[in-house]
Amino acid sequence: MRSSLHRLRPVWVGDPVPGPGEGGATTGGPTTGGPKTGGPTPVQLALDEIGTPLAEVTFVVVDLETTGGTPAECGITEIGAVKVRGGEVLGEFQTLVDPGGPVPPFIQVLTGITSSMLVGAPPIEEVLPSFLEFAHGSVLVAHNAPFDVGFLRAAAARTGHAWPGYRVVDTVRLARRVVTRDEAPNHKLGTLAALFGAQVTPNHRALEDARATVDVLHALLGRLGPLGVTHLEDLATATDPVPQEVRRKRTLADGLPDAPGVYLFRGPNEEVLYVGTSTTSLRTRVRSYFTSSEKRGRIQEMVRIAERVDPVVCATPLEARVRELRLIAEHSPRYNRRSRFPERMPWVRLTSEPYPRLSVVREVRDEPGAAYIGPFGSQGSAQLALEALQESFPVRQCTRRLPLVAAPGASACALADMGRCGAPCVGGQDAHAYASVTDRVRAAMLGDPAPVVGAHAERIEALVAQQRYEEAATVRDRLGAFLRGAARAQRVGPVARCAEVVAARRSDDGGWEIVLVRHGRLAATARVDRTTDPRPTIATLRATAEHVPVPVAPAAAAHPEEADLVLDWLERPGVRIVDVVGVWALPVRTALGDVEPAAAIAAHAAAVTGRAVPPHGRVAGRDDAATPVDLERVVADAPDAMPRTA
Repeated sequence: MRSSLHRLRPVWVGDPVPGPGEGGATTGGPTTGGPKTGGPTPVQLALDEIGTPLAEVTFVVVDLETTGGTPAECGITEIGAVKVRGGEVLGEFQTLVDPGGPVPPFIQVLTGITSSMLVGAPPIEEVLPSFLEFAHGSVLVAHNAPFDVGFLRAAAARTGHAWPGYRVVDTVRLARRVVTRDEAPNHKLGTLAALFGAQVTPNHRALEDARATVDVLHALLGRLGPLGVTHLEDLATATDPVPQEVRRKRTLADGLPDAPGVYLFRGPNEEVLYVGTSTTSLRTRVRSYFTSSEKRGRIQEMVRIAERVDPVVCATPLEARVRELRLIAEHSPRYNRRSRFPERMPWVRLTSEPYPRLSVVREVRDEPGAAYIGPFGSQGSAQLALEALQESFPVRQCTRRLPLVAAPGASACALADMGRCGAPCVGGQDAHAYASVTDRVRAAMLGDPAPVVGAHAERIEALVAQQRYEEAATVRDRLGAFLRGAARAQRVGPVARCAEVVAARRSDDGGWEIVLVRHGRLAATARVDRTTDPRPTIATLRATAEHVPVPVAPAAAAHPEEADLVLDWLERPGVRIVDVVGVWALPVRTALGDVEPAAAIAAHAAAVTGRAVPPHGRVAGRDDAATPVDLERVVADAPDAMPRTA
């Protein structure tokens, strides 16, 4: 049986990165990483791990002579090509070609190829198959490659031949990278051939020019070698405007596995500078940091000071994403901007006391009667959600703890005079009457948000009627913050209460990705091939998976973003639930239906009136008080995009 079990456990500071047999993936392939306590361990790398050395690449250097400059209107008059590998000429290809028409006089003067010379020459329909066979499996090289390759591709299209999709190297672009204006006034083939002492002088004949280009190519590769361009894969980005000190560090990617996982850039004193993930190939992803595709200034700065890259091979893409979050939270790398401080994510709590109130907290506690929504991405978002509840229900907003019986001489705040609080502080409400208010608050937080949506829809309607659009936008933002926080808690809470969820999904190769979740935390994962019965692997996972302490729901026993990743995976099409220990269910009416204010208001209007709100027309609620204004625009647009009052 071939399978890869992977028990998730932290990668602690100072511990070596786990490898096969040590809690790491058993999918095979060398791994390097972890702090170096006894010096680096020599590893013999396979060719597929470091790419193809340039000395082992077969190049076909090609040059064309044509009747003009546009493939659509002009034809090829001569093809010359030289096949080389490791500095050795393997063969040459040369033929005149009948272009199907006369050669213009100025072309005859330039190349020396006359119309009479082409009488009896084979047409391109006969020549092209021979050239494609000659160049099969090679890398095409040309000086000003778009010109030559463009003519060849056009000829292939006209003659009905499929273009093989060669890798193409342009010696003009390479020369611009390493030949300065102080050395040569331009990058023409004749100029470069003279600069590098080519054995052949270009003369606008295809084979002679191709031979000269071979010498130019070898000279350019010699200059690119010290810059870290030593493999075929490096040539693809050799012309990128990448600083030399960054390009030289491409060797940090050598030996990284071609598998999903997490990579850690380490700097001086073993500092973790940056943590990233790849769901396909660690080696390919890390190499991209040394090319022009990486344009983030702070990441380029990080690469300059990095000294090595440690890989953590993962069994599945989901595990790679989860490990990335955990390592970022553990190390707090200075070049990572997200997910570094999950403990700082705030919640909105309905407190557990005789007269409960709403507050923003950093921790979910097991308190009788308490209710939570969140976590939120910022303190500001949590405050907006809190204000949304306070605007919807007459819940007290004072912060002190109230006794069951009001103290003599106590005075009420302004909210009581405005009718927005029952004033339990002065005996205006007893505990039973106030409990009916907090029961509605709790129901909106944990279930149906309709009362909050309805209250905000009416408020937006009134503000729009008065053309107070900025205030309407603020109300919209409050509603959106509440809906997102409530939806997140209602989505994560049920799975956080489940002691165990086992699920499986078909992988692209026909095997199975198996995931075991405990209280919302990824506790183990495995991959089995298509010929293996997954049931024994599932039994092994359940016996060896990480022990997860029971959290206080709706908080999961994991980073909030990890719980989101796990749920996203569980909810993907094709995922099969193998077993659930506990109850994983949602109420019929929740905030998960519509988390965007515009959609939530429209759905609420449809539920209240029995019809949908028209996109440009009346607002939900009372037809006699509806305002003929584009409510969808007011709810959905940003404040600076709305009409302004005078």
